[in-house]
Amino acid sequence: MPILDAFADTSRFRALRRDIHAHPELGFEEHRTSTLVADLLTEWGIAVHRGIAGTGLVGVLRGARPDNGRTIGLRADMDALPLQEVNGFDHRSRHDGRMHACGHDGHTAMLLAAAWQLAQRRDFAGTVHFIFQPAEEMGKAGARKMIDEGLFERFPCDAVFALHNFNLGQVGNFALNHGALMASSNTWRITVRGRGTHASMPHTGLDPVGAVLEIAQALRSLVARTIPSTERALLAVTQIQGSDAPNVIPDEAWVGGTVRTFSVDALDKIEARLRHLATHIAQAHECEAQVMFRRASPPVVNHPAEARFAAEVMREIVGDALVDENLPGVLGAEDFAHMLMERPGCYAFLGNGDGDHRMAGHGPGPCIIHNTSFDFNDEIIPIGASYFVRLAERWLA
Repeated sequence: MPILDAFADTSRFRALRRDIHAHPELGFEEHRTSTLVADLLTEWGIAVHRGIAGTGLVGVLRGARPDNGRTIGLRADMDALPLQEVNGFDHRSRHDGRMHACGHDGHTAMLLAAAWQLAQRRDFAGTVHFIFQPAEEMGKAGARKMIDEGLFERFPCDAVFALHNFNLGQVGNFALNHGALMASSNTWRITVRGRGTHASMPHTGLDPVGAVLEIAQALRSLVARTIPSTERALLAVTQIQGSDAPNVIPDEAWVGGTVRTFSVDALDKIEARLRHLATHIAQAHECEAQVMFRRASPPVVNHPAEARFAAEVMREIVGDALVDENLPGVLGAEDFAHMLMERPGCYAFLGNGDGDHRMAGHGPGPCIIHNTSFDFNDEIIPIGASYFVRLAERWLA
């Protein structure tokens, strides 16, 4: 692989990644991580702008060649998950209930490595904006908050790019597509209000539990009856709550879950149908339904020209055989989607391997994201960093 010579020894960034892993911070609480990133960027002569969406920051690097007005944004996420790590190696989480189980420690290290190399060389025209985003996880929409606080007005980007490690079965391979790569993420809850009574006298009340059960059953086939079979979508019923006592029909009950789609049109149709079913099934039970439908993150939709450009750079780094440019969309979600709705760009996956890289003492679970046995593969730091460097240099040229 033609990894940049500067990354022949990445021990510094490997140690940095493990330090971040050992000190995970949840969304909008990334104070230590943000300070660490800001200090390093400043040390390398990169102008740092902090306090964007709280703990978010942007590093601005201008090339040494005459400015051509071109700009690019490179983004990494910094937050951890509220999970209890079961790994036992030395760089395991030092904080109970917090863990870098999605590899954001590695994403931060990769972008820092790229920033360091670009700052040493500065052999480009134009401007690179290094976007270190807080609060990607748990529907907190740190990307949206950065945008709302003027991210692209203050730091104009002709295009934005990001990487995420993924279990692709091989270390260092890239995967992307030219359209919807990840799904929208949405949560819903239907609360049905009736009139509670003793379970032995159901005729004296209006049973919201029966209505909720019927609604849940109807929702299980909603997608098949609403969305064409040529388009993928998902509605999952994952929560249900009735009475706290076995002999009480409660005043209200609720059912909830998630919806994932690859288009806003499909999402609109599913939400409308869900509201219709909830309202009318509740009415059939002489109850009233209240629907909460929260659109947490839109689909991650790559822009075709930028995706093709990114794939060309990937092939320079790892060769044709290790670049899949036609990956089917995955039903996971990512709030980089908000950035792609504002600016053209491309989101892609970088293979993290199957877990063989993990040190002795790792947990018994698989090495997949959002698992308490997960650990980022440090072998891909130079690959991701080389991609970001080449991408910036090629784009700005």
